[in-house]
Amino acid sequence: MTVNLFFAHGAGAGPESEFMQTIGQLCEEKGYRVHWVTFPYWQKVQESGTKRPPDRASVLDAYFVDYVKQQRIGVNSPTFLMGKSMGARVAFRTAEALNAVGVIGLGFPFHPPGRSEKHRLNEVLDTVQPALILQGERDPFGNRTWVAAHHQALQSRKNLKMIWMHEGNHDLVPPKRSGRTSSDAWAQAVAAIHEFIENTMASQQAR
Repeated sequence: MTVNLFFAHGAGAGPESEFMQTIGQLCEEKGYRVHWVTFPYWQKVQESGTKRPPDRASVLDAYFVDYVKQQRIGVNSPTFLMGKSMGARVAFRTAEALNAVGVIGLGFPFHPPGRSEKHRLNEVLDTVQPALILQGERDPFGNRTWVAAHHQALQSRKNLKMIWMHEGNHDLVPPKRSGRTSSDAWAQAVAAIHEFIENTMASQQAR
């Protein structure tokens, strides 16, 4: 059975970005049907060539839910939601409404850079679906030190798995001195995504 993987972009780069295209295409090579979701504000960016801020959360969520529901009409396949940064927030917030089998965050923006007190931890803790977060150790939106300070709260979320990308930034990529490329990091990320989806599907089928 083909898994439908709905992939939402971040605030400052759309589905045409190298990150989104590479991750999505590698997921397709694993056999998943990837749907790159373009939010309305980014459609306007594509049309005008001028950057603009994202719509408010309620607009993003409503569009994502409507889009996924439309794509699922007449399709009886499992749904996984995946997002980069802002898109990860949308995926986590809408996972229950869409009855997703699982949800995946790539570079989850736990807090704005330099403003760790304004965190979005509840968006993770409130999600009941099996969840995977791939996070760079150096991510300014939530590095390993910050997450460790909230370890107890995250540990209470039994269905959440976090994987740390060694020295990774917000795009999961380590510095050049590491000798590893973005392609290396993203291939590692997709291997983890594949394992999560396969394990989640196996657990569901065993019920």
